[in-house]
Amino acid sequence: MGLNKKSVDDINVAGKRVLVRCDFNVPLKNGEITDETRIKAALPTIEKLLKDGGRVILCSHLGKVKNGPNEGESLAPVAKRLSEKLGREVNFVADYNVTGEAATKAVEEMKEGDVVLLQNTRFRGKEETKNGEEFSKELAELADVYVCDAFGSSHRAHASVAGVTDCIRAKGGECAVGYLMQKEIDFLGNAVENPVRPFVAILGGAKVADKLNVINNLLEKCDTLIIGGGMAFTFLKAKGYEIGKSLVDEEKIDYCKEMMEKAEKLGKKLLLPVDTVIADGFPNPIDAEIEVSTVDADKIPADKEGLDIGEKTAALYADAVKSAKTVVWNGPMGVFENPILAKGTIAVAKALAETDATTIIGGGDSAAAVNQLGFADKMSHISTGGGASLEFLEGKELPGVVAADDK
Repeated sequence: MGLNKKSVDDINVAGKRVLVRCDFNVPLKNGEITDETRIKAALPTIEKLLKDGGRVILCSHLGKVKNGPNEGESLAPVAKRLSEKLGREVNFVADYNVTGEAATKAVEEMKEGDVVLLQNTRFRGKEETKNGEEFSKELAELADVYVCDAFGSSHRAHASVAGVTDCIRAKGGECAVGYLMQKEIDFLGNAVENPVRPFVAILGGAKVADKLNVINNLLEKCDTLIIGGGMAFTFLKAKGYEIGKSLVDEEKIDYCKEMMEKAEKLGKKLLLPVDTVIADGFPNPIDAEIEVSTVDADKIPADKEGLDIGEKTAALYADAVKSAKTVVWNGPMGVFENPILAKGTIAVAKALAETDATTIIGGGDSAAAVNQLGFADKMSHISTGGGASLEFLEGKELPGVVAADDK
């Protein structure tokens, strides 16, 4: 995948209408935004385009919008928060049609330095999610230039991510990536395509199935692959170990065997847990106090469940990270939401915080873990996209990246 894309630094937007696809898919509680990370992350691109004299039209999805347009998934709270952050009024077009008359009128009346926010793109249903031609055209008609800064949505070929770019180009407009997208491409894309070695990849999380292609692709690219979290037990079972009541994906045992053989054939290190923190069962609620003990990974009793990596494993993994020059981490080492079962994840986060390597955290749970545990400022890059960062690590082409003009 070509990663040398035009960015907002390569285009001239003075006096032009710029449609910016952001990721404002923020968590809401009673109409209030509970985490504004994504809004803050969008500001540098918006401010740059305003400074350069652009008329900035913002669009985004929010939520899954399963039951049609509704006020609970309107972008109104985002407009309010954006106005505060930018120190200027953001004109919110509340029309559920997104690109209807109200939007056309708002855009026609814009002056340099004005900001308009369109309504939730998913209010157009399948027209958005199936990359509808008509909706793509309507979006493009509002603008002269298009900027994609929504990495969290860049793995989906939706109208506001992919279709719109063809229509902008058809009328001679440029399509670029924003600063957020550029950073993701620089760190994640280059880590996989062109890493400084030794390159260590750490994969955790619950299911092997979610990370099948990632394991396969990273084994070819990295020098050491570390496996933790719930998915490790399928590997341990593939080695013939008793894993008790631990999470297992019976259908993927042969696949795990293949991957272990592949690692050996390629001369790559594949590290698995050597000891495991076990309990009678999964904590309920998730953060409940729980009695645990630690056993060797091949000695899990039949009536116990493995819920975190043990101390010996944590030390082994930390040691593997010490000499690395590039580390990519996706997925926690155990049930990190529970303080008693977060020690493995903390140990890995700490090892990453202390290494001189470029450290890249794939979005989703690992990003949440690093933020919650207070290590965020010690990482080189924390990805803003869960699914998108996984697909990047799989070596897949992301529609939102492909759709931008090459330099």
